[in-house]
Amino acid sequence: MSTRIATLADAAGKPLRDVVYAALRSELMNGDIKFGERLTEPKLSARFGISRTPIREALTVLCSDGLLQREEYGFSPVRPSIPLIRDLYELRITLELGGLQRAMTNPAVSHDRELLEAERAAWLELRADPPEQEPGFVVRDEEFHVTLLTAAGNTEMVRALKAVNSRIRHVRMYDFMVNNRIETTIAEHLGILEAVLADELSLAYRLLHTHIGESLDVVLERVTRAIAAMSLATD
Repeated sequence: MSTRIATLADAAGKPLRDVVYAALRSELMNGDIKFGERLTEPKLSARFGISRTPIREALTVLCSDGLLQREEYGFSPVRPSIPLIRDLYELRITLELGGLQRAMTNPAVSHDRELLEAERAAWLELRADPPEQEPGFVVRDEEFHVTLLTAAGNTEMVRALKAVNSRIRHVRMYDFMVNNRIETTIAEHLGILEAVLADELSLAYRLLHTHIGESLDVVLERVTRAIAAMSLATD
């Protein structure tokens, strides 16, 4: 096992920590690691055939992602709360649409065009060469939404959005594990950017609202399925 893991790490040009992290994250999100199952450094070290240090580092990141929680002895999967997710998404929608709303209702507020044009260029590159279907894409997605709100000029709204993002990131990862979701996201982001840059803010508002709402539907469907699969361990 140690040779295989080391070979994978060398081939991908990644540290062992990242290879272990990706493997465990995939298992957690696909329900291969059940609720109530305990993960410990010694067991994982033996399983992967490597030292505890990269195991410990991977577990720490998974805790930061909200996928694992630290127990008295080891770590266990976090069970997502559907009502909490809905509440946080409602707050996210309020913040993001509020950024567009303030520019629509206040003539003194205008978007930072330079910032948005740079963001558009980045997403055009992604459209030309889409990344693999991978839950870590959620981080790049967050950057788009933070940039869009930043361009509207209210730093406190941006601060609040970042805080919300950190609390829903672990479930939003499910959004990017379905077919064509990344390609769809890229197209929708570019549509929103084009509308804002064309000063068609009402259109941008509708597109953004639809985009976030459809994302929530996908997330809840995936999370519900994952919870059901992970709960089988207790049956």
